[in-house]
Order: sequence, then structure tokens, then C-alpha cells
Amino acid sequence: MSGQEIFVIVIVALLLFGADKLPEIARGLAKGMRDFKKATDDLKREFEESTSDLRHDLNEVSSSISSDVKDISNNIRTNVNEVSNDLRQEINNFSENVQSNVSEVKENIDKQINDIDKQTVSQTEPAKEPETVTGQPSDQSIPPGTES
Repeated sequence: MSGQEIFVIVIVALLLFGADKLPEIARGLAKGMRDFKKATDDLKREFEESTSDLRHDLNEVSSSISSDVKDISNNIRTNVNEVSNDLRQEINNFSENVQSNVSEVKENIDKQINDIDKQTVSQTEPAKEPETVTGQPSDQSIPPGTES
């Protein structure tokens, strides 16, 4: 409220109640305001007291849930790390086995190729034709498998 409104209210109160009754009315208003403030303070205090136990319980539950979530998270993280390490080890073992098997197969194939080459060379030796002095082949032929 502005100063002008308060001034108007005071003048109206003086006219209605007179100068004699105005101090009594002011005391009554002040007492009413004190009682109202005391009642609101009592309500606030009672509300705070009644909810303090509830807040305390909620804080305990919240901290308990938070602790449980952290424990579960740590357990999950530990399990994931263990599974991950196991999988890496299995993959490494599998890779080593595959490489070993590929090396064995390569060695077997190389050995078989060498054996086939040796058999082919021993079975097919080139036949040599004798040359004559004139550089023309002679009429005498050497039967295959005999050496000169």
C-alpha cells in the first residue's frame, strides 16, 4: 500500500470510531497479528517436527538404494570384465589353433607337391637323341629306358 492509501484509511478510521477508540482498536489489531503470527509459527514448527522423521527415513532409503545400485553396478562391471577377458583368451586360443592347423595343412600340401614332383621327374626323364657328325639325326634310335 502506498502512503496516500494508508492516510485515507487512518482518516476514515478516525471519523468512524473517534480518537478515543482508535488506540484500543490498534491494540486489538496488534494482538490479533501477534496471535496469528504465533499460530503460523506453531503450525510451521509442528509441520517440521512431523516431517523430520519422514525426511530422515527418506534419506536413509535413498542412501540405501544408492549404495545398492553402486554395489550392483560394480558387480556387473566386474562380471563384464571377466567375461570380456575370457572371450579374448578364447579368441586368442582359437586364432592360434587355426594358424597352427593352417601351417600343418600348408606343410602337408608342400610335402605332397614335392613328392609328386619327385615322382614326375623320376618317371619322365627326357630321351636324348644321338647326334651325327653332320648334325643330322642318325637312323639308329635308342629304345627308351636305355642309356648310351
